[in-house]
Amino acid sequence: MAQIADSVLILGTTGLVGGECVRQFAASPRFARVVALARRPLGTPAPVRVESHVIDFERLDDAAHHFRVSHIVCALGTTIKQAGSQDRFRRVDHDYPLAAARLGLREGARHFLLVTAVGASARSRVFYSRVKGEIEDAIRALPYRSVTIVRPSLLLGDRAEARLGEQIGKLFAAVMPKRYKPVQASAVAGALVRAAIEDQGGVRIIESREIS
Repeated sequence: MAQIADSVLILGTTGLVGGECVRQFAASPRFARVVALARRPLGTPAPVRVESHVIDFERLDDAAHHFRVSHIVCALGTTIKQAGSQDRFRRVDHDYPLAAARLGLREGARHFLLVTAVGASARSRVFYSRVKGEIEDAIRALPYRSVTIVRPSLLLGDRAEARLGEQIGKLFAAVMPKRYKPVQASAVAGALVRAAIEDQGGVRIIESREIS
């Protein structure tokens, strides 16, 4: 494992996991540079030494200079309800991450870390899970030295607005199989930070039950 300081770009920093990633990567001495990119401004001031930028994902090439880093963490994601349609959901959860991964390769990144979801599979009959599986397959096909995929279950954390599914998940967490138990967004971010520091070659998948 290299001992020199690395750099990281984080995508989707206004979400639960992305916001936690910004804080935790900024606190790690391993990363000399932390760049946060989002479609809208962060809800709170960025931590010291974090470079925060609002970008247009439809014009990602305009932000190419931000991708000159060693690691890219993609926590982009929405829901079909928020997106408004299946096509728009796919645009955010598949097309944007894939475009970012390709741009990162072009700019010299070596490790791509992707947040998907428990049950992700390109063969799933569930549209949400199928799109998550398709982006996993697309990222794994790219020639990164390292790819890490994290598949969390229902995310817990402080949201601007409550979600019914999250409240139900909290109520039934004690009786859920471990694979489906809700996980804290901060724990997911912690798993991403550890994987980035370990920087293992090849493809690594971290299931929700492994996140603590």
